[in-house]
Amino acid sequence: MHDPGAPARDVEAENESLRARLDYLVEQAERNHEIMCRHQAFDLEIVGSDSFQALIGTIFSSLPAIAGLDIVTLSLVDEDADIRTVMDKLGVDFNDFPHMIFVDSVAALGFVPSRSEVFTGPPKPMLGPYHPAGHQPMFPNQPPGLQSIALVPLLRNKRLIGSLNLGSLDATRFTPAMATDFIEHMASIIAICLENVISNEMLKYIGLTDSLTGVYNRRYIDRRLLEEIGRARRQAYRISCLYIDIDHFKQVNDSSGHQGGDEVLREVAARIKAELRLSDALGRFGGEEFVVLLIDANLDSATQVAQRILQSIAGTPFTLSGGEQLAVSVSIGVATLDDFERDHAIEGVAQELVAHADTALYKAKEGGRNRVVSFV
Repeated sequence: MHDPGAPARDVEAENESLRARLDYLVEQAERNHEIMCRHQAFDLEIVGSDSFQALIGTIFSSLPAIAGLDIVTLSLVDEDADIRTVMDKLGVDFNDFPHMIFVDSVAALGFVPSRSEVFTGPPKPMLGPYHPAGHQPMFPNQPPGLQSIALVPLLRNKRLIGSLNLGSLDATRFTPAMATDFIEHMASIIAICLENVISNEMLKYIGLTDSLTGVYNRRYIDRRLLEEIGRARRQAYRISCLYIDIDHFKQVNDSSGHQGGDEVLREVAARIKAELRLSDALGRFGGEEFVVLLIDANLDSATQVAQRILQSIAGTPFTLSGGEQLAVSVSIGVATLDDFERDHAIEGVAQELVAHADTALYKAKEGGRNRVVSFV
């Protein structure tokens, strides 16, 4: 028997299905818009990072949250440890970034090289299940139960500079069949930002170092001294300054030429540095003068360091590249910061500390050279 209400019910059911489908599409569109806005905010945040430390800090803190990931790590190719060396000298503490990985070669990233870039192009992201044997180096300090991963190449002008490594506890999060346009776009922005910020940090480092000896220059020491005095006032520890001058350096240049003089300067810097801790700072103030900042060191301990430096330089002759041997000595003035008055400007206190060490150096020169004199 024909049911006259059936067509109406069919239409109503179809409308209900369409409404449900529309609600789902609207919900998905809103969700996708929200995700897009979060990622746009992330892009703006990393583009605005003005230092290597700020950039990688943002990647590790923001990306897991906005992308719903359980772990994010970053691998960078650093064949000669240049990046690590410069960042360390600029004060980056990699202990704060346990998910930062440096590899010595492109091959260590694990991407299969293309036989012909004409046909296959640069390496593509690798998505799929997590295999500890092959993937563990890219995911140190990983959360238990890591299931799926994406290794995304960081490319600059077809050159592989590293990889962005994404991990999830969800086995279906990253699969080989998944489209990779979105994560490739994100990786390209990260690669651009990394290259720019590393280049800027390298230039900053060059601007703070002496090209001949490789130690810091006066600009860096002046800046570092201000920072250390402020910190010493807050934490109540001593800072000492050594002012070091190579004795009769003009005679070295006259007898061995400027090349010989340059060799002596480099070796003096190396021998001074060998007697210092990582927390101390050595700078060349120009000519044959060096200044050392000793952190958390009183006058007695600073004087002991100065005596070790004196013996290290005078105790063993310098052998120049031409085979010539030279006896080299230095004079050292030592002074310790004892002005912790908060109402005294840090700039003035810094200048006074260096001036006191310079005064002690002058007395060492007057007293016959090859000696340490402390300012008291």
